[in-house]
This record gives sequence, structure tokens and C-alpha cells, in this order.
Amino acid sequence: MKVKWIPAVLTVSLLALAATPAAAPRDSTQPISLRRVPMNQVPKRSEVPAEYRWRIEDLFPDQQAWDREYEEVKQKLGRIRQFEGKLNEAEAIKSCFELEDEISLHTERLYVYANMKHHEDMADPTYQALSDKAKKLSVEVSEALSFITPEILSLSEEQLKALVDHPELSFYRRTLEEMLRQKPHVLSKSEEALLAQAGNLAQAPGTIFGMINNADMKFPKIKNENGEEVELTHARYIQFLESRNRDVRKSAFEAMYATYSKQKNTLAATLNANINKNLFYARARKYPSALEASLFGDNIPVEVYDNLIATIHEHLPLLHRYMELRKKLLKVDELHMYDLFAPLVDEVKMEIPYEEAKRIVKESVEPLGPEYRSILEEGLNGGWIDVYENEGKRSGAYSWGAYGTHPFVLLNHKDNLNSMFTLAHEMGHAIHSYLSDKHQPYRYAQYTIFLAEVASTLNEALLMDYLLKRTTDPKEKMYLLTYYADQFRTTVFRQTMFAEFEKIVHEKAEKGESLTPQELCAIYYDLNVKYHGKAMTVDKDIEMEWARIPHFYTSFYVYKYATGFSAATSFAKQILDEGRPAVERYLGFLKSGGSDYSINILKRAGVDMSSPEPIRQAMTVFKDLLDQMEQLTQ
Repeated sequence: MKVKWIPAVLTVSLLALAATPAAAPRDSTQPISLRRVPMNQVPKRSEVPAEYRWRIEDLFPDQQAWDREYEEVKQKLGRIRQFEGKLNEAEAIKSCFELEDEISLHTERLYVYANMKHHEDMADPTYQALSDKAKKLSVEVSEALSFITPEILSLSEEQLKALVDHPELSFYRRTLEEMLRQKPHVLSKSEEALLAQAGNLAQAPGTIFGMINNADMKFPKIKNENGEEVELTHARYIQFLESRNRDVRKSAFEAMYATYSKQKNTLAATLNANINKNLFYARARKYPSALEASLFGDNIPVEVYDNLIATIHEHLPLLHRYMELRKKLLKVDELHMYDLFAPLVDEVKMEIPYEEAKRIVKESVEPLGPEYRSILEEGLNGGWIDVYENEGKRSGAYSWGAYGTHPFVLLNHKDNLNSMFTLAHEMGHAIHSYLSDKHQPYRYAQYTIFLAEVASTLNEALLMDYLLKRTTDPKEKMYLLTYYADQFRTTVFRQTMFAEFEKIVHEKAEKGESLTPQELCAIYYDLNVKYHGKAMTVDKDIEMEWARIPHFYTSFYVYKYATGFSAATSFAKQILDEGRPAVERYLGFLKSGGSDYSINILKRAGVDMSSPEPIRQAMTVFKDLLDQMEQLTQ
């Protein structure tokens, strides 16, 4: 997971459009002091050896240094208002942008440090308070900077074009060009104020869904593998679907969707409200469609979205092959929707201590050359990573940081395969941020969410290639192949199906067609039939799955998972096939940060997401996996 540092500030300024600082939830022996803690007991923070904790003092040496920087930001905020009403000439704009960058950079540092300290032990009241203080400052900064973009955008198109070409503003040319691009969709001051006031209303569908889904929805009890009655929850659902006991999987599946079905009218109304909100904003801002409005921010052509869906349709026979293989490996007469997460092979116990995971990850990125490997070495051994779980520590995994210091990575490492992939994934984010920061100024260093998952997923692809080439055990090889095949199924095919569902329902709403619960269910069911093929018995219950997908309330977002995975797979294939020329292109991509639009950065590096080619390349990798799996099952 790659974490955006502080949305409140980033959204205020168009520097955000060229940006995203570090982020992302994955020994030879265990460290001696951890061994002293009983296995069933989580160690206290103080019991974790220093070499397995991140060196957060690299950001601020102590609390006093943080306090001094906080006061400096507060002082600078007082100076920013002097530019209000004066942003119509180059000199004032330049000075204002310089101060804006200064304030944003130092606020980022304060925010990241406070929250990372909080994540070390979330029960510690000192850093709870510091985190709250940093959040309040971010809101204050957001408000103080909020006049800049609207004021410049109130200038005429001719005035803006003159500023774009002004020699004194050459460094800010990209920011100003982006403002010029945005201008047709920016309304008058009073209209913008009205839309801003409607912001809370706009959040209502997502908020209501969250309440229904997380607070009000109560699921029945089902019997687990031991025949014990256990309450079904969101967290337990996937665990039940991964059960080797088919009755457990079936019971969980049916209980889940029976519960959602009881609320289908309310949930359909909630989703409709979100779709109508998207249509309202798209029309208000003069976009041709809700999809185009959503893609406009990252300057992604609609063809990218459409190509993804069309190219995946071309390759659905591969997913159908995988379903046939699943059916064969599970030894079932009928493959049901509740069998999709069932383990295909007996679990292979791969115990991989942290030091061993480090060694394997280092060796797996060998194809990326000496520059990349030396940065990885520095990160693994230079205080970037907080490795082990401790009492109160935030769960999951992410990469984060602030411009001007090295990135940081939070892990909760277990000595298993998944943790090793998480290490590779998060270090991919970290090195992307490191190289972006090193080669770009602050304003243009932060990369978009569209690009964020490419570097992390590429590292996972190289690690998988490394493991598959070295394993001699057929059982272990099959375990790895199924692990990778399921990533393709869930990240490329399933997310594309979600993206297609979003496109269909928005287009129907734009035509004035009603989206009844029955219509939503029919659309969703038919997509499942299309994607999974004849080997799958598509259970009627699955028609309600649309009702439990929170991503549908962050509309037209899920496609980025599929495009990011495809771009990373394409990069990995080029690097493994071509060697040095492809590596140089890839390093150029990592160093570009947010200095250009995402689609252009990828294209220069040899991955053109406006064409079907990267997705086709990813599909050849998936086909090769299936070939190997089928060979092993003969």
C-alpha cells in the first residue's frame, strides 16, 4: 500500500496533480530479544531490537525539533495571506508558489512524523495528541492556501496563456498548464462556493453505505470446520471462503448474500444516490460523462478505460481455462462461486525468516541492475523499515515518508511467503519515492495513484519469476503458480469486471434509465456469467455482490488496480526479455515522479496504456502460468 500524506493540503493546490509522497496493507533466525518473548505474546515496543525498528530520528531528531518546525509553519501561514488579491502578475505568483511549497513541505514532514510515531504504538497518548495536532495544522494549512488556485483560475484564458509562457514562471509552467486545462471545468466564484457547500451532501451515499455495511448489518451464525457455531463477519468471510471444507464455504456464501438481499432496496437506493451525485457534478462542471469527469484529474483518456475492458474480453477464454483447471484440481462435479478462493493444492509450509526474505528479495531484483540493488540494500539495512509486530502497533503494511529524507516502511512481518511478497511490494513503493524525490523538485516529485502500484507490483512479479525458476519441488511450484494465477484473477479480471459494472450503470443512468435492485442484480449476474465461463456454475446469490463492494462509492477507481498490475507485468516481461535497455526505461519511469501526466511517463518508459499491448503482454504471462499448471496436473 502506498499512502498519500495529507489529502487536505494536496487537494488544495494543483501541485497535487503532479504528485503523491511515499505510501501502501504484506533472519536467518528470529532476533534474540524477540525470542525471549513467549510465542503467544506480542512484544512491547521497547523489546524490539533497534535494528528491526525504523530510524524515525532521521526525520526529526527529537520532539523539540518537531515543535520548532511547527512554529515556523504557523509563522509562514501568516505571510501567505499577503498574496490574496494580488495573483495576477508573474512576480507575485512566483513568490506565492515558493511560499506555498515551503509550507506544504514542512507540513508534510510534521504530519508524517506525528502519524508514524502514533503508528508505533497507537495506545500511547503522547503521539495520539501529536497526530491530532498535525491533523489540525493540515486543515489550517489547507484553508490558508485555498485561495491560490481559484484566484489564478479567475484570470482570463489569454492572461493564463501569457503566464504559462512568462520566463519568470518557467519552473511553474506545468502547474500553470494544468490550471489552464482545468479552467473550462471551473465555475464562477459563487457557483464554486455553492458546490463546496454541497460537499457534505455529496459524501452522504458513501457514509450511509459505510454505516449499513459496517455498523448495522448483522450476519447469522454458521458452522465452522469443527462443527462449532460461529458468527459470520466481514473479516471472517474470506477466511471461510478459503476453508478446505466445502460446506463451510457454501454456508458462509449463502449467509452473506441472504443478509444483503434483505437490504437490497436500501442498498440500491444508496448506490443510485452515489451515481446521481456523480452525474450532477459531471454536468455541473461541463464534462460529457461521469466517466470522463472522473478520469480528467489524472488526464487519462477514456480509451485507457475502454481498452482495458475490451482487451480483457478478448482474453476471457484464459480465465475460463483457469476455471476448468480449478474444477479439475478441486475434484468437483460443479464449480461454484464459493469455490473461487478454495485452496487448490495442499498448503506448502514455506518458513522464510526475515533475514532470508531480505536475501531472496535482493536476489530477485538482480535484473534491475546495480543502481536499484544498491538503493534496496541501503533501504533494507539503513533504518527504513519497522519490521515486527509490537503491542499497539498499527496493523498491515505501507510505505510512507516526507520529501528530503529517505522513505519509511511499516511491516508486521511473519516468517511466511506472504510477508516476503509484502516486503518486496513495499520496497518497490519506497524506491519509487526515493528516486522520484532524488531526481525531481518537491512540486513535481509526488506521483499519482495511477502510477503508484506499478513499482510495487513489478517487484512482486520479479520475485515470483525468481522463485518459479529455482524451485525443484513440483508441489511447491504448483503452490506458487496458483498464488500468482489468483493474483491475475482477482486484480486484473475481477477489478475489470467491477470497472465494467460501474461503466454500464452510469451509462444507463445518463440515458435516464432506472436502476432498480432487480436491474442492478441482472447486470451484475450477467457479468459474472460472461467472465467466468461455462465451467462455472454461477450461483444466483452472486447477483447481490454489487451491494457489498465499498469501491463503488469511490467511482471509477478500481480500473487502476488492473491497469497498474498490467503495466507492472508488461515492464517485468520487457526487463526479463530485453535486459539493460528495458531497465534504463524503467529507471527513467521511477525517476520521473509527477513531472508529467501519468500516461506520458509510462509511454516514455515503453508501456503505452492507451493501447491494448501492455494488457496483452500481461495476458501472455497469465497464459504461461496456465500452461505450466496444466503440465503439472497431467
